[in-house]
Amino acid sequence: MALNETIKRNWIETQKKHDVPVNALGVKIDPKDKKTMKVWKEEAIDKFLKK
Repeated sequence: MALNETIKRNWIETQKKHDVPVNALGVKIDPKDKKTMKVWKEEAIDKFLKK
């Protein structure tokens, strides 16, 4: 299921500010949360981790 484009852009901008995986609200994603981590990787949000 694809994310709404507005949500994806917001999530990318939020992720650029953090050096750990976060959701679109900026809350750290629990590594045990497999569903969110899967979407995070499938939508390529992981490419925007702050380095």
